Amino acid sequence: RYHVSLDLPVDYPWLRNTRIKAAEATRSATQYRFRFERAAAALDADTLYTRAQAQMAHVELSRQSAVAADSLHRIAIARRDAGDASELDVELAALVAGDLRNAAADDSLALLDAVLSLQAAIGLPADSARLSLADLLFTPPRGDAVMAAGTPLVVAAAQAGLDASELIARLERRNRWAPPSIALGYDTHDPGGTGSKILPTIGLSLPIPLLNRNNGAVTIAEAERDRARAAVALTRAESQAGIAHALRERDMALARVERGAQLVASANRVAAMSFAAYREGAAPLASVLEAQRSARDVLGNYTDDLARAWIAIATARVLTLTVSPDSPQ
Repeated sequence: RYHVSLDLPVDYPWLRNTRIKAAEATRSATQYRFRFERAAAALDADTLYTRAQAQMAHVELSRQSAVAADSLHRIAIARRDAGDASELDVELAALVAGDLRNAAADDSLALLDAVLSLQAAIGLPADSARLSLADLLFTPPRGDAVMAAGTPLVVAAAQAGLDASELIARLERRNRWAPPSIALGYDTHDPGGTGSKILPTIGLSLPIPLLNRNNGAVTIAEAERDRARAAVALTRAESQAGIAHALRERDMALARVERGAQLVASANRVAAMSFAAYREGAAPLASVLEAQRSARDVLGNYTDDLARAWIAIATARVLTLTVSPDSPQ
């Protein structure tokens, strides 16, 4: 009345080796994808940090511009009292100073939003500012533009997935004969009630594929293999296009930074000369305001170019991560 049975499947050696290789290929694909996704997450945080740095530079520029506008307003009042300027100059200087103070306040709010977004990206609460940016943007060194050579991680992951799919298809084709199994167990308690001794049992099971030759599993594995081949071709094409685009963006951003550095020096000289000329009564107020506005625009554009250059360098570095151990993390 009581039966205990234990079946022990005996895998064919040639099937076991193929199954192990398929599992190793799948593990490699997963590791490559994990490395790339981790680098992409770090890139998101790095991009938000760079944008916060750029916004902090805009805040500092707005504050300096507001201070310069207040100084210009005081000079206009002094010149009006001395009879060298009109009331229109004073009102125009006051209008510009007030507008720049409002711009500085808006930039401060934008900086707070950037810091809160950065905190959310790195897992900190975003209810209040908890981070303080310790450094400002600077010109990227040319050494950061050198990229590692090798197979990109996304392409290596797709190729490893294809290898696993091919091994699984090979495994299913070889698996038309199901593996045998050894059955061990015992029976006890004779239904006739004549005894309760243990009767050992042992058997060998050998499935014969008369009606099922594993065709369904083979077809599914081959379809997955074909899909993996198409995925490798698509991933390789998208990776090449993405890397080429990132490198172009990096080179263009670095070129804009070099040109912007020269424009910043010229704009600062023009603004300083026009301010000195107005203070001495040798230039009208309108020319001073125009020179300062041009200088602010040039400085703001230069700050944005610096941020774009750093973001482009970081993006290109992530897209060109390779499977080599010495590739950048």
